[in-house]
Amino acid sequence: MWDSVKRWWRYLAAKLGVRLEERADPKVQLEQAIREARAQHRRLIEEATNVIAHQKQTQLRLDRSIEDYEQANAAARQALVLGDEEARTGSPEKAVNFNHAAEAFANKIVALEGQVTQLRQQLLDATKASAQAKAAVTQNSAALQKKLEAREQLLSQLDQARMQEEMNRAMSQLSEAVSEDVPTFDEVRSKIEQRLAKAQAASELTGTSVDVKMLEVEQAQLTAEAQARLGTLRAELGLSPRPMLGAPDQPAGDTDR
Repeated sequence: MWDSVKRWWRYLAAKLGVRLEERADPKVQLEQAIREARAQHRRLIEEATNVIAHQKQTQLRLDRSIEDYEQANAAARQALVLGDEEARTGSPEKAVNFNHAAEAFANKIVALEGQVTQLRQQLLDATKASAQAKAAVTQNSAALQKKLEAREQLLSQLDQARMQEEMNRAMSQLSEAVSEDVPTFDEVRSKIEQRLAKAQAASELTGTSVDVKMLEVEQAQLTAEAQARLGTLRAELGLSPRPMLGAPDQPAGDTDR
């Protein structure tokens, strides 16, 4: 039962992850990746700083140990010289005290020699680690710079992809209906052509109807009456009659008849 619940939970988590990945904005994801890269670089710098600081601290400890070793060595020599002088001058007790002091310095010298040897090895290791840390910071800095440069290119490509997607959607809508209430361009053109054809057909039928012919006859009759009236007026005025429009010209010999 518990195994089934775990498998179902993993399935739901994977499904949710797929949906989030599909709906995620690439620009936001790109900024998240850049922020994470910068955070990693800061952590690397902090770690490198600690490594370099340890190397410098080891160097300081080594320098101090070498200085203590030199001082102890000088003090042991001085104690031996003073002890020898006291022994020659007849002061054995003082000579013994100086010899004991020389032994104490000698013990310190031995301890400091071991410490210096150990610190030198530690400094060698710390120096190598410091060099590696510096190289890692330099390499990561170059990689981060490349990511920043690539981010600008990716953002430009993302903008181009979005504009191309918008253009593709706009082109696909030229031959498809935007919605049920909006016709396509081809449908509107067909409707207009259909109305134009009907109007032209109606005009042709109107030109051949009986009413139109009757109007033409009445117009011809009015024109004939107007010409007759003009002829009467010309005769009363003694004007030569005007030839009919469209009548053929008479021969010159016919005027004497």
